[in-house]
Order: sequence, then structure tokens, then C-alpha cells
Amino acid sequence: MDPLVSLRDTTPTPFWLDDPRRPESTPALVGATTCDLLVVGGGYTGLWTALVAKERDPSLDVVLVEAGEAGGAASGRNGGFCESSLTHGLANGLDRWPDEIDTLERLGRENLRAMEDAQARYDIDCDWERTGSLVVATAPHQVAWLAEEAETAARHGADTVLLDADEVRAEIDSPTFLGAVWNKSDTAMLNPARLAWGLKRACLDLGVRIHEHTPALSLDGRGAGVTVRTPYGGITAGRVALATNAYPSLLRRHRPYTVPVYDYALVTEPLTEEQLASVGWRNRQGWADPANYFHYVRITTDHRILWGGYDVVHHFRGRVSAEHDRRPETYATLARHFFTTFPQLAGVRFSHAWGGAIDAGTRFCVFFDTSHHGKGAYAAGFTGLGVGATRFGAEVMLDLLAGETTERTTLELVRRKPMPFPPEPFRSIGIGITQRSLARADRDEGRRDLWLRTLDRLGLGFGS
Repeated sequence: MDPLVSLRDTTPTPFWLDDPRRPESTPALVGATTCDLLVVGGGYTGLWTALVAKERDPSLDVVLVEAGEAGGAASGRNGGFCESSLTHGLANGLDRWPDEIDTLERLGRENLRAMEDAQARYDIDCDWERTGSLVVATAPHQVAWLAEEAETAARHGADTVLLDADEVRAEIDSPTFLGAVWNKSDTAMLNPARLAWGLKRACLDLGVRIHEHTPALSLDGRGAGVTVRTPYGGITAGRVALATNAYPSLLRRHRPYTVPVYDYALVTEPLTEEQLASVGWRNRQGWADPANYFHYVRITTDHRILWGGYDVVHHFRGRVSAEHDRRPETYATLARHFFTTFPQLAGVRFSHAWGGAIDAGTRFCVFFDTSHHGKGAYAAGFTGLGVGATRFGAEVMLDLLAGETTERTTLELVRRKPMPFPPEPFRSIGIGITQRSLARADRDEGRRDLWLRTLDRLGLGFGS
């Protein structure tokens, strides 16, 4: 069967957001108001910031504004991998912060447990499953990487199992699988939209005032507080936390530190019992391959397979637009790769296809900053691994706004910002050269060319 036939009936909507449990929007802000803390952005970062702020001080008057609907952007359309890593993986953390990596790994695991506790405390039903995740070799040269990865992860506290080809195929059956590392405890799989909606409900229950369809247009820090203008009014706050991620920051000086890149995913129709048996997958781990252009894959609670990744698309000048959320040529590539990986599923159709913007930074993980003499705080740059790290980012922003010195705020990861991207057209030229070099490395057994080695030396090494 032509793999493209599988796309004939797809709905161009994020699977997670196509849910009858999607909550009603809260009213837009009309008029002027004041508050103690204003949170700009209703994704995970903003929702966690508002929630943790109320947990720290229930008397605090907190307002959250969101240009669309809470969880409607990256927070509601990602793959649902919630990893403990705060550094976009152990390897990236070791390269950049070797002296504090064990602290970062411990804080990441504590953060993951805190997320579990919050779900229980606020009765958030988001299909949380602590399955762990697999890194799967699909090319011979990748097999040698697995043993090193397993040893390094175990040395830093992970519960890892190294699997040969037969063992990984006993977990998830694909003729392309040559081996894997299974990190058994540091990743949970979840329904990302329902997590966002649960956080929204918890915030409302604690008294956070949430105004959706209320974009923040400008920020003025003159005077004792800060003032944010909105289309129908404005907010004057004692402090402001900026959680806009892939969207342009209200602070122009922050904009060079991230670029929006577009990622895409497909979801199949529910598998039949026979189809499910042909794949196995009894332990329900998420998995990814270690290529530069990689796939991330997981199974849902209703036995669909989410198949995402590979293409990463940057548009000139980094404009975020809904028109970029759909990319048929990428859907076609993903469909072909899916049936190469799972030929036993020939005939399966894809029900949903979508894309969305990720806030990519030059060091691949969150960075922080303050503004307006400490009245503002900013967190961004999660680069596609923010489902878990956003809660940590919220804690850091609240520490910074309180002027507190904590274990978190003394981290080099928090104290130092990454290198900014150059202005256009050099930004797009550099990203284009890097993407071509990464693709060449995948074809050449992972060997990095002079361009990539130079980026590595500058601390800008693109690994994925």
C-alpha cells in the first residue's frame, strides 16, 4: 500500500486538543486591574508559575493572561514525554555544567516527583504513566553509543537497562531496532493537554484570575510596579513573570536568545487487538532514536501510536504563524518512515496530523533573566523538552522575583544566559548550514563535519 493513503482522512488538528473534555475559555480582560503578580502566558510555564505562587502565599493576588487558550500552543500539542532532565538530556548537561550535573539531575528528579504530587493533590487526570523511555538504535553505528549512554546514565543515578536487538524487539517489535537503552524511571508519559487543563482548573480553584484571549501588548516598568497593556485594558502589578516561550518576548533584548522552530506529528487510529499484538509494547515506554534528525514515538491509552519529529523547520525571521502548523510534505515523510519501522501495521490510517512552534535556544535548555530592577523575571528556551522542566522554571522565576538566594538561583544554569542567535539574514543562513551538516552526519555514521565541530568548541553544539 502507498504510505500516503494513510493520510487521506487525517484531521489537521492536534490530537490532544481534539477532546470533548476541553474546558470553556475564561473571559478576556476588559478594563484596568491591579494585582501582586502578573503571569504572561498560559502554557505550562505560566500555569505552574501561577499555581506555585499561590501555594507559597495563598494571600497573593495573581492574574494570568493568555493570548489564546491555556495549553493551546506547545503545551497542548507536544508528544507527552515528561522527562526529569532539566538540561535537555544528561549528555547536554554534562557538556555544559559538569561540576553541577549531579545537583541538576537530583533537582530534576525532585521536580518530577513534585509534579506527581501536584497531580494527586489537585486531582489532575492526565493519564500519567511512569514508564521510562527507550533510546533505540536503528543504524549499526548507533549501537556502540548505547553502552556508553547506559553507563553514563547509571553513573549519575539513573535506573538503566541495556537491551540487545532481540530484547528491544521483545519490548516493541520493529525490524529496524538493533538495540536500546531503557531508562526505567526518569520519564513519565502523559496527556499534555489534560495536564494543562488540570493546572488551569487548579489555578482557578486557588483564586488565580485567568483571562484568556488577552494578549499582552507592551510592558512598562516605570514606577513602583509594572504595567502591561492589553487590547481592552491593562494590568498594573507588583511583579511580572514572562512565560511566552516561542512567542516574541515583551522585552526586546530577550528576543535574540530563542528562535521558533516547527515540529510535526501524526497519530494513528486506535490499533485493533491483532495490530497491537503484532507490535507488543506491553510496558508502554516512549522511545526515540539517537539521530540528529530523530523520531519520538509513544502509545496512547486508547492504543494509538503518536509518531513525531524528524523534520525541524525554521522560517526566515522566525515568524510564529498558524499557517506554519500544517506541512503536508513533512506528514508524507513521517508516514513513510512509520511504515518502514512498523511494516506489520500496513493499512493503518492516521487520524490527526499537526505541528507547532518550539522555543529553541543555543544551549538547548531553559535560561533565565530578570528585568526592571528585579520586578520582572523571564524563562524560555526549553527547546522541545519542557513538559517537566517548566515547573522547575516556574520555581526559579518565583525565587528571582522574591529576591531569594536558593539552591536553584545559585546554579550556573540559572546565573548565565546562553549565546544569542545572530541577526537576520545570518541567523537563517547559520541554521540552514547547521541543518545540512546534521543531516550529513546522520548519513555518515554520526561523524561531525568542521562546521559542527566548530559549533561544539563554541558551546553551540547541535546534537538534536
